[in-house]
Order: sequence, then C-alpha cells, then structure tokens
Amino acid sequence: MLQSIRDRSASWGAKIIIGAVVVAMGLFGADSLIGLLGNDGNDVATVNGESIQRQQLELEVQRALRSGQAAPEQERELRAQMLDSLITERLLTQYAEEGGLNLSESQIDQLIVNLSQFQDQDGNFSQELFQRRLSQIGFTPLAFRDQLRSDMKRNQLQQGLAVSEFTLDSEQQRLAALRSQTRSFRHHALTAEDLESQPAVSDEERQAYYEAHADQYQRPEQVKLAYIVLDRQRMVEQVEVSEEALRQAWNDEASDADRRVSHIMVNYGDERTLQEARARLEQARQELSGGASFAELAAEYSDDSSTSDDGGDLGIISRGFFGEAFDEAAFGLNEGQVSSIVEADDALHLIKVTELDRPSFEESRDRLAEELASQQVSSEFDERAQRLIDESFSAEDLQSVAESLDLERQTSDWVSRDDVSGVLSEPGVMDRAFSPDVIEEGFNSEVIELDEDRRMVLRAMDHREATTLPLEAVRDRVTQAVQAQKTVEALQAQADDMIASLRDGESVAVDWQQVDSLSRQDDTSVAQPVVQQAFRMPQPEGDKSVYGQAVDGQHVVLIALDEVSEGQVNEQSEAMISRMTQQLRSQAAISGLLEYLRDNAEIERF
Repeated sequence: MLQSIRDRSASWGAKIIIGAVVVAMGLFGADSLIGLLGNDGNDVATVNGESIQRQQLELEVQRALRSGQAAPEQERELRAQMLDSLITERLLTQYAEEGGLNLSESQIDQLIVNLSQFQDQDGNFSQELFQRRLSQIGFTPLAFRDQLRSDMKRNQLQQGLAVSEFTLDSEQQRLAALRSQTRSFRHHALTAEDLESQPAVSDEERQAYYEAHADQYQRPEQVKLAYIVLDRQRMVEQVEVSEEALRQAWNDEASDADRRVSHIMVNYGDERTLQEARARLEQARQELSGGASFAELAAEYSDDSSTSDDGGDLGIISRGFFGEAFDEAAFGLNEGQVSSIVEADDALHLIKVTELDRPSFEESRDRLAEELASQQVSSEFDERAQRLIDESFSAEDLQSVAESLDLERQTSDWVSRDDVSGVLSEPGVMDRAFSPDVIEEGFNSEVIELDEDRRMVLRAMDHREATTLPLEAVRDRVTQAVQAQKTVEALQAQADDMIASLRDGESVAVDWQQVDSLSRQDDTSVAQPVVQQAFRMPQPEGDKSVYGQAVDGQHVVLIALDEVSEGQVNEQSEAMISRMTQQLRSQAAISGLLEYLRDNAEIERF
C-alpha cells in the first residue's frame, strides 16, 4: 500500500507541474515553451535529422483544446493532426533556408516593435513590457527572435509561390463561360430491384474483400470500466424540507422583494419647521389609527403633489431607489403595514407597503425546497468530495470507496474512446479512462470534475488493445459489403447495355426525370454525382442526345444530356473567376511543393 501511494505521488505531481506550466504559458502558445522546457524530451518525429519533441507536440495539443479548436474527446485525432502540422512547418522552414530566404536583424527588430503584445497604451514599443512578457512565458529574447524568423521565412515562401502563379485572359474568359453554362438533361436511377437476381457471394470473394479492406474491420482499443459519481443534485433530492422551514424562507424573502409603496410626505424648511412637520404627520397618524384611509390622508396632508391625488402611490420600487433611510423603513414592512415617521431628503414620510411583488407561496414552494435542500447538503457535498479525493487516491479498489461514501459502483461493457454514451461520454472522461495511470498502472483515476455538482472516479476492470477482427466475427458485414459492390457492378453492366441500345436509336423502358437549364451553382434536389457527371459529358451534336451513367451510393443513374447553353458572362463574373483561379493555383502550388518535400524527405515518427 505505501509503495503504491509513493509511486502515484510521483506520477500525479508531475501532472500538476505540467498543468501549471501549460496555464502559465497561454499567452504565446506552445511554440514559445521550448526555451522553458529545454530540449531533453523524447522525440516524436524527426524531419531530415531534425527532431520534433514530445513537449512541443503536447503543448500544441493543449493550446488547441483550450482555444476550442477541438473537443476533448477528439484529442487523439487532434494529436495526429498537430504532428502533421509540425512536420509540415519543419519541411517548409528547411526548404526556405536551403533556398536562401532570410530576414535581417533590422527586419526582425521592426516586426517585434510592431507587435501589439509589446506596445503600451499609446501604441509605442515598451522594452519593459517586452522583457516582462517574455519572462512570463520562459522565453528568452534570442529564442523568440529565432522562432519569429522561422515563421516569417515560411510566410515568405508561401507568399512567393502564391504571387508567382497567373492565368491568361483567355483562360479566365473560358472559365467564366464554363461557370455560367447551363445544361438540360434527363436521368433515371437503376436500383437492385431492377436486377433479375441478386448477386451471390462466394467464400473466395468474401475472403478477398476482407483481406483488401482489413482496415475497415478494426476493433478499437477498448476498456471495461467501474465508476462512481458523487452527485449534489441526488443528495438534494434525498433531503426532506419541513413546511415550517418553507414558510419561514418565503417570509424571509419578503425583506428583499420589490414592493409597491405609497407615502405621505411633509416638507420642512421654508414653510414650516421640523417640529411643525412632525406634528402634521403625527396628526395624520392619529387619523389613520382612527380608521381614516391612507389614500384620503395623502390627498389632505402630503406635499408630494405628483402622488397625493393618487393615494400617495410611488409604484413598485427596488432597494436603492430612495436612499438608505427610506429603504430601511420600506423594506422592513410587510404588505399593508405603515411605517413610523421617516426623515429622508429634507422631508418627513409615512410609508405604506400596498403590495409585495413576488410569486405566491405555492408558486415558490419547489424552488424554495430545492434551495433549502441545497444549503443543507452544501457542506456535506464538499466534505464527501474531499473524502472522494483522499480515499480514491489511496484505495486499492473502487468498491471500498463506493461503500465508504454510500455511492453506487456502476460498470460498463466494453467501450472505446469514440463509442460511449451517458456520463462516460462527457468531456475528459475517456481521456482519463485511457490514461497510463488507469490502463497501465491499474490505479483509480484522479477525481474528474464533470461540473459544479458532480465528481467522478473510474477504474479499469479490463483492457484490450486495438486489433483486426477475424473474418468470422464480421462475416455478415463483409458479405453485405461484397454484395453491395457486386450489385453496383451488375447495375453498371446493365446501364452499359441500355446506353448501347439508346445510342443505336432503340427505346428503353425507363421513367426519365427532366432537369432544365441547370447551372453548376444552382441548388437542386438532384444528387451531386449525377450533376457532376452531367457537366463532364461532351456536348450533344444537333438533336442527338449524349448518354452516360453515374454511381450514386447503391444506385446507378442513367443520364441523357440533351442541350448545353452558354450563359452570360459579365465583368463581375470574370473578376470572381480570376480571384478563384488565382487562389486555386496558389493552393495547388503550395500543395505540390509540400508533396514533393514529403516524398523526398526522411521523416520518421516514433
């Protein structure tokens, strides 16, 4: 037991340190951390002998996750994408340096001076801010300059390729004409029901397909899990709140509820003294005690001409409307009560609460019950959450933790990272489930904070690596795939026969669907493979249609192209085509260069 705790302490401590570093380095991202972490990490790849370190990759992944570029459950795919991106950057940097692209020290200086991260409020470069920001991220000025230089070399290379591409005016005009072209055609879909018999699948065909498509029959890495969840809401549901407590809570809310108030205001100063004003209000109070209505007294005694004719009504108020003294009196009354004399703003007031602006007790019952129950379990939840941390860390199993905390130990069937449901599908859970501590060491996981109200701990009961499933285990799936493939092939052969008959002028029994004057940009319900094939087919000569076919899933579609019309080309259309063409050519040039560099580079992944 003690050795187990010591082993785990070392592992968890390292995670905490790495996590703190990741948060602290958030300002400039992963690339800037290389100077801080050093160059002694494990390599994840080499590019022409230059290493890409694991720290750099992991920090890129964490930055992408924190910025929301990918969901936590996509971390595995994200890691592969990030590694490809780092390899691409390294290839481009190497190529740029071999080609002699460079930036002078003065150019680097100018770039740094113009970065807003290092400018003060007046937009001027601040040496102090520059040093402080780099110090915060553990990045030396020299290392930062080197990173900036590499980034700019790659930008120079890609911009140079982009601006070196061009198109002729005639090409642009032809592309614009093609884009505005419309086509009218007919189509008919052949389905499996059009075959006289369904294709049979032999053992040899099944075996051959399975071997050729083995990657489609992979079973992913899987794990069977045991887990417990500490849920504040479930604790709340188990608490019974008395009627007396609910009533008391509802009454207590009255002190903060908005309320409609009326007042009788008597000024003092110019016309009367404070004593005279108080005597006037005392007279009003005596009449009120004798049964006079507040509204009638407001009309007779109040100096507030804006409300006196309306019974002194000030409307619904919230705390802070009329100052501290007025609030203290008004919010200390229940509905129907009248205050003693209140002095506020060089005047004396009698205040009456005529209405409390709040839901009824019955409307508030469920909310109050949940709030009171939540208050009762709050400290207990925190105490149990801490016990969950302590006990799951040191326990050799999960059952004892569940029993100690009176929680249900639940189990799963085989699950993978991408095939999971319920609480196991929540962000971060499967990352912990497949972590080395859980899979390799057999420990309970760290406590997973699902949200403010739930904490979870899991443990692996069994684990199996990814593998190719044997043919017998996927026999039905393979059979269906082979049959689907042979069905399409049979339909294609049937379509070829029908097209040959149509070209010979014979009629075929099909239910043609008509499409008139469709352009490449039009929204249409016609399947895209059909539209694409219709625009690939040669133009018909005279009144003679051109025939072809397209595969749309499990359907083979006959196409009869009847008419091609040239559209109208204008300056706006030509300008758009020019921009699109330039962009596509630039992308193709960069993609071609990257393909060449990858084909000729020595890239090794670990």
